[in-house]
Amino acid sequence: MARDGITEAGRSDVVVVGAGAAGLYAALVAAREAAQVTLVSRSPLAESASYWAQGGIAAALAEDDSAELHLEDTMKAERGATRESAARVLCEDAPARVHDLQRLGVRFDADRSGALALGLEGGHSRRRVAHAGGAATGRRITRDLSALAAQHPKIEVLELTTASSLWVVDGRCVGVLAEPAQGTSRPLLARAVVLATGGAAALWERTTNPRGATGVGMTLAHAVGAKLADVEFMQFHPTALVRPGEEHDGFLITEAVRGEGATLITAGGERFVNELAPRDEVALAIEHRLREGDEVLIDMREIDLARFPNIVSALEAAGFDPATRPVPVAPAAHYTMGGVATDLEGRSSLPGLYAVGECGCNGLHGANRLASNSLAECFVFGHRAARAALDEPEPPANDPPPPAPGPPAIPSVETRQALWRLAGLERDADGLTRLLNDPFPLARLVGRSALEREESRGAHQRSDHPATDPSLDEKHLLVSAGDAAHGWERWG
Repeated sequence: MARDGITEAGRSDVVVVGAGAAGLYAALVAAREAAQVTLVSRSPLAESASYWAQGGIAAALAEDDSAELHLEDTMKAERGATRESAARVLCEDAPARVHDLQRLGVRFDADRSGALALGLEGGHSRRRVAHAGGAATGRRITRDLSALAAQHPKIEVLELTTASSLWVVDGRCVGVLAEPAQGTSRPLLARAVVLATGGAAALWERTTNPRGATGVGMTLAHAVGAKLADVEFMQFHPTALVRPGEEHDGFLITEAVRGEGATLITAGGERFVNELAPRDEVALAIEHRLREGDEVLIDMREIDLARFPNIVSALEAAGFDPATRPVPVAPAAHYTMGGVATDLEGRSSLPGLYAVGECGCNGLHGANRLASNSLAECFVFGHRAARAALDEPEPPANDPPPPAPGPPAIPSVETRQALWRLAGLERDADGLTRLLNDPFPLARLVGRSALEREESRGAHQRSDHPATDPSLDEKHLLVSAGDAAHGWERWG
C-alpha cells in the first residue's frame, strides 16, 4: 500500500547502490550465498564509470611475480600513506578474484599459448595487469557481469533509479529511499546497504570521468553521520587528451600504452620524465612543462596500436591519427582515493552501511593509487563486503517511517571550476580557504581537508608546504559531521 505518496517498503537481504564493477560483483557474490539482493543503478546497466575503465586488474599471476612484490610496489607508489593490512589483503586475494571472474565468463586477453597476456604499467616492477579487450577492460567486465546480474533470480535490478537518502533507524542503516526517474519513491529495507557509487573526479572541471561521478555515495554517507577519510587525495591522471571545448577533451589515454613503449615528449621532441614512474610524479612533471609554456604530447608511433583499438578509434574521432603523429595530453582529475571510511570488510562507522570501490576508503591507495589496483580493489573488497553484510541483523519487522529524499548531488559549473582552479594538482592555503564558502558540501570538505594536511604527499601537493611531514606517515584525515569536524587516525 502507499503511505504519503511512497509505496510500501520492499525487503531484501542486501541493497547494493551502484552497478559498476564493485557493485555488480558484490551483488553476484551475495546472491551466490542465496541472499536476496536489490541492485539500485542510476544508469542503465553497463553504463557506469567502470564501463570506461581502460586499466586492467593488477594481480600477481606471473611465475616471476608474487603477492609480496605486488605489496612492495603498492607501498612504494602510495607515498607512506598506505594501510598496509589493506594492501596485503588486496595483493594476496587479487589472483583468486581474477580466477573467479574467469569462472563467471570474463575472457581476459591471452598470448599465443593461451596464458594470460599481462601488461606492465607505471609503478609496477613486473607484468601483472590483466586486460580484457586491450584498453576495453572495464567495458568487457561490466558487460559480462551486468548480463549475469540481470538474469540472476536472486537479484532485483532497479535501473534509472537513484538512492536519494539512506534509511537509518536507532543508529543503524537499514535501507535506502529509491527514487526512480519516473514513478513513485520506493523505500527499501535490508540487513545492510553496500554503497558502490564510484568516485568524485567529475567535481573537477577537467576530468576523465563521466559527469555523474560527483561523490554521490560520500554525500549520502556524510549526511547520516558516517565518517569520510582522505577526501583531499584526488589522483590526476597524467595523460588525458587535450581538445578544449570539444567532446573528446579529457579522454583517457591509458597508462598501458606507456607500458608498451609510448613516450612523453615536448613539442620539440624532448623526453622529460620516466613514463613508468608513479602517476603523481608523471602528472606533476607534465604540469610543470605546461606552466612553462611547453606543449606535452604522447608519442605512440612505435607501439602496436592494434592492442588499443578503442583508443585509436576515439582519437581518430577527435581528429588525431596516433600512428602518424603525437597527441597532445595534460593531467585531469581521475580517481578519488578518499571516500567513506571503512575497515577491511567494507564496514563504515555507521552499523549496517558498507562502501566498496572508489566511493570507499580503507587506506589501500594511500596518497597515490598504484595503476590498476582500483579494479582489483572492486573485486577483492566487493567480495569481502558482500559476505560480511549477510551477517548483519534482520531489519525492523514493522516498517518504520522512511527517510525524506536528500538533496541532489549535482555541482554547479562554478563549483567544478573552483575545484580545478583551487584544489588542482598544486594547492595553497589562500585558494583552499576560498573553497570553504562553496555551496556544494563535498567541495567544502575537500577544501577543509586539504587545508588540514599541511604537507605535500602524492596527489596532494601544497605549494606553501612543499615537504612531506614524516609525522603524518600512515595517518588518515577523517570527517565525521559538519564541515569542521576533522580528526587524524593512524591505520596500520
